[in-house]
Amino acid sequence: MVNAKSLGTRNIPLKLAEIITKMVNKEWEDGTFMEKVSLITKDLLRFWDPNGSFGDLRNFNFHEGQWQAILNTIYMHEILKVKSVHDMYMVARPELLQEMDLLDLKKDKYSHPKYCIKMATGTGKTWVLSAILIWQYLNAKHEEESNGRFSKNFLLVAPGIIVYERLLDAYLGKRKEDGNREFDTSDFKKFEGLFLPPAYKEEIFGFIQSSVAQKDEIGKKITGEGLIAITNWHLLASEEVDEDTETALDSPEKTIKKLLPITPGTSAGHSLEELDSNYFKGKELDYLANLSDLVVFNDEAHHLGEWKTSEEVLDKKWQKALDDISEKKKGKFIQVDFSATPYTVTGSGQKRTKHFFPHVIINFELHTAIKLGLVKIVAIDRRKEIAALPLNPLEFKAEREGKTITDLSEGQRVMLRAGITKLRILEEGFTNLDKTKLDKTKYPKMLVICEDTFVVPHVFNFLKREGYSEEEIMEIHSNKKGEIGEEEWGKVKQKLFDMDKHDKPKIIVSVLMLREGFDVNNICIIVPLRSSSSPILLEQTIGRGLRLMWREPEYEDSKKENREKLLIKKEEPNNYMDILSIIEHPAFIEFYDRELGDVMAQVKELPKKDRVVGDIISIGLKSNYKDYDLFWPLIIHDKEEELAPTELSMEGLEKFPISLEELKPLISQRGDVFKSEELTVKTKFGEYNVTADIFTAKSYNSFIQKIVNAVSEVRVKVSKKTVKPFPLMQINSSLIARLIDEYIQHKLFGEDFEPLKDNNWRVLLLTESRIIQHIVKNVAKTIYDLQNSLKINEAKIFKRYFSEITEMKIRETYPIDVAKTIYLKIAFPSNKGGFEKAFIEFIDADSKVKSFVKINEHIHDFSNIIYIRDDGLLAHYYPDFMVKIGNKIYLVETKAERDLNNQNVKSKRLATIDWTDKINELKPEDRMNCNWSYVLLGEKTFYGMSKKDASTEEILEYAKLTKAKVKGTLGDYLGIKEY
Repeated sequence: MVNAKSLGTRNIPLKLAEIITKMVNKEWEDGTFMEKVSLITKDLLRFWDPNGSFGDLRNFNFHEGQWQAILNTIYMHEILKVKSVHDMYMVARPELLQEMDLLDLKKDKYSHPKYCIKMATGTGKTWVLSAILIWQYLNAKHEEESNGRFSKNFLLVAPGIIVYERLLDAYLGKRKEDGNREFDTSDFKKFEGLFLPPAYKEEIFGFIQSSVAQKDEIGKKITGEGLIAITNWHLLASEEVDEDTETALDSPEKTIKKLLPITPGTSAGHSLEELDSNYFKGKELDYLANLSDLVVFNDEAHHLGEWKTSEEVLDKKWQKALDDISEKKKGKFIQVDFSATPYTVTGSGQKRTKHFFPHVIINFELHTAIKLGLVKIVAIDRRKEIAALPLNPLEFKAEREGKTITDLSEGQRVMLRAGITKLRILEEGFTNLDKTKLDKTKYPKMLVICEDTFVVPHVFNFLKREGYSEEEIMEIHSNKKGEIGEEEWGKVKQKLFDMDKHDKPKIIVSVLMLREGFDVNNICIIVPLRSSSSPILLEQTIGRGLRLMWREPEYEDSKKENREKLLIKKEEPNNYMDILSIIEHPAFIEFYDRELGDVMAQVKELPKKDRVVGDIISIGLKSNYKDYDLFWPLIIHDKEEELAPTELSMEGLEKFPISLEELKPLISQRGDVFKSEELTVKTKFGEYNVTADIFTAKSYNSFIQKIVNAVSEVRVKVSKKTVKPFPLMQINSSLIARLIDEYIQHKLFGEDFEPLKDNNWRVLLLTESRIIQHIVKNVAKTIYDLQNSLKINEAKIFKRYFSEITEMKIRETYPIDVAKTIYLKIAFPSNKGGFEKAFIEFIDADSKVKSFVKINEHIHDFSNIIYIRDDGLLAHYYPDFMVKIGNKIYLVETKAERDLNNQNVKSKRLATIDWTDKINELKPEDRMNCNWSYVLLGEKTFYGMSKKDASTEEILEYAKLTKAKVKGTLGDYLGIKEY
């Protein structure tokens, strides 16, 4: 019998991913994508879309790689409804199968929906996982008949204990000192503005908080309507990580303990906990196997398969356990694998070939992430002392006597010293930038990766001889497999995850067990030490240091210039912010060249101590800052304020134009044929989304509640971390519900209407007649008018002084020395900032100007005004300047002439004039004894008048806006104030 030799998958799955991405993007752009998904999915995608209306209201969004992964998954599963990996090729590009092993694709492990998401390390795979879980759960919960495509049961599998803990942190929150977890620190709570549309927030929170089962709770814990089981793969393989590194003869008592279920004669040997633990071994798999449906998420899924030869894949226990779990479920088992490196390898040297998992549907490469600034730039250190190291293997291997490692080689010592030198320079530069220590997260760290556990103590001793104390060095101990055990993990986990916040440890020494889940941001230097000539996987070497350290917006401009210098111009960098330096032996540079190509930077010089952070400098307050300080008044309504029952009335509510008699015949007698669609209701102050779940209301009370939510849960961002409902007042939802009910029963149709008689209420769901839209619009306007009718003396004022920001980071290349502001210097934009610079210098030189502030929306996030964008949604507007002259304050927006007719610019005008009118009604002491005005200043006006020796006050008075000017009416000339 002749066996045909398999060629493996090679890079064919990456071609599949590219084809899928093109298909998805075409349908997304032409709108056909949204026509083919459920109403729940539409809701989610509209809310999540980073380029959509909601994206502008958030400080954080899915980046393009995450968004593409979400879209590709939904497209393959919900739109194309693929049933197997073979199906994916058939619907995307059947001819690719000619190059694949068809028999391999017919294996059981590929016979169900299975998707692999390939995303570079550090680019946020966990966010994608969470989004897919929400999409699956909400669709499963709200579908009227289960079609097997969605599930409320989830299994999250981690490759080791670090990733396992990270997943628990994401879903349950971080552990407090008492051992309990704090849900407010979970990803879902911290980023609810990204993940959770307001209409679904409570049910998602309820599901997560009631349904998560940790690995020792699977099959035992009673959960809510579904399951989120989180475990590491050892549970699936019926084994846990060994703590020991000894042989059976070295430690016979441990060997006996493994062989016997209970060790006789020990104090805890017969405890109930240990009896339970042994009894339940294997029960978790049975429990998972007996679930009717399940979605499995495998984090770091490259551990699932291992190519031993080019003829076959030898599945690991992890994969075999998943096969057992899926066996009874048939098409109701879905597997989603996440990995930066979803491939196995055959051959060596020139014949070394990567074989990618056949089910890759998205390929977000490391070089793309680097170019976009989503991860650090990777720079290979090419200093002379490193480049001069001989290529002799003795220089990169540890010294040995026989098989025993006795010491580090001279080459390894050179590499470590090179890393230490750079670390000390970075430490001095980074800490000097933040002399006030307000930002306690900028402590650079060095990671030494050892390939052998026996090298670690030699590195530790060497570092001590170089002057580092024991508390400045952190050793991570592991077993022979490079895995960390529970006992060791208990000692190091808190220190490991908190190291970004602390000066010590400075250096972490570990074997490869830190290759996954080590999610810290401050690794700036990596020194890979080898004990053999075999190449360590590039991703395993650099992946630990890719996460960004300098994420704040004030550094983005400088980092962007750095990327251009390093990656395009191939020049030395301006600074070392978010550059990962690899101190690599010259013998292995080719591996980096091959993998990273044009995004691998090279650095041949040590950074100068005063240029570590480039031209970023810290600017503090002047000693006499109080002479120039200004405040922004916030009008805060009392927390206990509610609408009085007499204030909410039906007086202004309009009758629906079509009679009840005409509408009733349109209702199906069965009461179940209703066209469901998304409605958008625009009111005077924004946009209400009437989501599809209103149309699936199962009762009249449910219908009323959903309408209440639509008109009272419009949420907007009011600061970096805070989202509040708009209108910004406490509204008693029961009063709104009563108003809606009375409106429907007594006024909506111009006659009494009994919604509960013969299911009459279902007439309200007739969307072609836009009844819901009519109800929402009328009730929303009533609420808005009530809020605007509040007298100003009923409000409480909170003053936010600009001096609260005691320090600003600006670029030294773009500062202006100023006299009349609270800081010694202020910055102007590096890109086309000539107009702003000229305006700053002009007003600073004007003797009548008392003080001014340049408003930075990232720092002065309190100084905003809510306005309505041209698409109808609420947004936040930040004026450019606040200028005080005598008893006048001007809010100034500087705009190039081409921007003056932009629709959003016009929208800001009316909102800001409304706001300044409210401010001018405050008590004098609450508005700095000044009258406030709004100015929209074009550059032609400024330059033309300033050249004619006009003063700042004359220019601003000339450009001051009134509603009459905005509307183009004659009100100003006739002495009539526009409202």
